[in-house]
Amino acid sequence: MNWRQRLGAFIGGFDAGQHHRRLRGFRATRAHVNALIAAAGPDITARARWLVRNNGYAVNAVESWAANTVGDGIKPISKIGDAARKEELQRLWLAWTDEADAEGLTDFYGLQRRAAREVFMAGEVFFRIRMRRAGDGLTVPLQLQMLPAEMLPLEQTGTAANGNAIRQGIEFDRIGRRVAYHFLRRHPGDSTDPGLAGEVVRVPAAEVIHVIDPVEGGQLRGVSKLAPAIVKLFLLDQYDDAELDRKKVAAMYAMFVTSPAPENPLAQAEDEDAPASVELSPGQIVRLDPGEDVTVGQPADSGATYEPFQYRTLLQISAALGIPYPYLANDMVKGNFSNSRLALIEFRRRVSAWQHSVMVWQLCRPVYARWMDAAVLSGVLTLPGYEANRARLLTADWLPTKWDWVDPLKDANAEIAQIEAGLKSRTQAIAERGYDAEQVDREIAAERARERLLGLDFRRPGSPAQGVQAVPQSDDDTDTTDDAEDRPRPDEDRT
Repeated sequence: MNWRQRLGAFIGGFDAGQHHRRLRGFRATRAHVNALIAAAGPDITARARWLVRNNGYAVNAVESWAANTVGDGIKPISKIGDAARKEELQRLWLAWTDEADAEGLTDFYGLQRRAAREVFMAGEVFFRIRMRRAGDGLTVPLQLQMLPAEMLPLEQTGTAANGNAIRQGIEFDRIGRRVAYHFLRRHPGDSTDPGLAGEVVRVPAAEVIHVIDPVEGGQLRGVSKLAPAIVKLFLLDQYDDAELDRKKVAAMYAMFVTSPAPENPLAQAEDEDAPASVELSPGQIVRLDPGEDVTVGQPADSGATYEPFQYRTLLQISAALGIPYPYLANDMVKGNFSNSRLALIEFRRRVSAWQHSVMVWQLCRPVYARWMDAAVLSGVLTLPGYEANRARLLTADWLPTKWDWVDPLKDANAEIAQIEAGLKSRTQAIAERGYDAEQVDREIAAERARERLLGLDFRRPGSPAQGVQAVPQSDDDTDTTDDAEDRPRPDEDRT
């Protein structure tokens, strides 16, 4: 016991800092998270990927996380005041999203989903910004190349030729800014890639997007979200396999025949003509030799503790992963409506925080800025005064996929009451559903015009928007004056 421990034992105060009998085996490391990741990171990532490939609970957790954090995509709504330029920008962005993936496997929102899955499995993911030529036929000459965590080797540590420090594959300048990433040209585990194994290329930091959710100060590289649950997931999988194998072997024995001891057991054992087993068929009558008895096999049950043990273990795994138990196990029987709603609210708060602090801040906004720069420089987008007002013109609201309501009618009525009481605006309510209020208003106006034209009205009587009802007119009553369309009809509510 060193002098600090002796002093702590003498002063007391915090049980967590004592070294008495109960905590004698609790030896926590004082190493920084970067040192721990350098030592164990590759093994953690490899095991996490193995579990996602082979364990149903692990893959369900990853897919649930990606579906809730990204869904159909986190989409930008520009805040440019000029409606015509805003509409032009939104159309151009939508067209480019289909071309964003350098591999051509998905669109930009699909890349978001893949990024969410990678961050969950490996703790991080990289995107390399690829500027393209004007002759490549892209809407905007820009694409994104996704690079998994293994492409940036953790052991790449030292000093660069220019004197900068390289730590875990990341190059820093003298004041601690990231200036470059030293990527492998080929994946270290991909034997199908004919590239030179171990060859490293230096990529400027301005061309790299590093998506990571750090959990400690000064952390450089990511840690898999599966890390706290890897041991329990693996051992539970082994236990289930052993239990299933035990039941399978036990079920193979349908019955046992008991016979008196033979006079010459060795001779009987050597008799090749003796039947080794009795085959059964429906309605079969079997004659037994004198002294023989039949006992039907009764395999041992799993016991009353199997289900509670599974449930409690999965609850621990659920807490470690931050995924609600019903989402992890696809078991909707355990919880009632109120408990499920509370768990869903808590989960959505965590997801919302991750969406804005990680996905939007680290991926969406940098990509949007580089995309707009490329669009303006290439001449496909015209924004007067862009260089002087770039920050203002880049402003956008990033809207995630709307949440599905647990109780749609109650939630909708509560939201209507909040809007009518002035506690929130329609714009805010519509944005929370993942839509642009201006676009929704234009669509509503177009529908109202079409209803008037066709004499239709699908709105609920008494609703705030109720009141516009078309009146069928005969050819003789048709008003052909210029202001006939703007004139209020007898039953039109002008409020």
